[in-house]
Amino acid sequence: MKCMKVTTAEQLQMAFDIRVEVFVNEQGVPSELEMDEYDVSPDACHHYIVLEDELPIATGRFKTFEPGVAKMQRIAVLKSYRGTGVGKFLLLRMEEEARSMGYSVSLLDAQCTAESFYQKLGYVTESEEPFLDADILHVRMRKIL
Repeated sequence: MKCMKVTTAEQLQMAFDIRVEVFVNEQGVPSELEMDEYDVSPDACHHYIVLEDELPIATGRFKTFEPGVAKMQRIAVLKSYRGTGVGKFLLLRMEEEARSMGYSVSLLDAQCTAESFYQKLGYVTESEEPFLDADILHVRMRKIL
């Protein structure tokens, strides 16, 4: 299993395919909400994919939320690979990259069903109440890098 930074349009399409499968097909997020201005090119933000035997199985991205704060987003693992450590592997790699770029904090909006996953990785819930994003309940979480 390897995690790599997306640098080509082909790799970016691999990331999109995973996101469409997880967010649009499985969770019912409208496709027009899934893509945004940070998806126009590999350079629009920091996109990553995880490959196993050269097959893309997970993806995520981060962008600058404010100086020193990286916002982790669109973290998705194909259903057949969940529970195998792939999500942890991806997020820790993204955090390492963010730290090496000078970020000192990682911020994310976690689906409530994934809140305990992120807590196990050191994230602390900041939201007093869950909020809706794409009609799915989320909480804001933060971790010092």
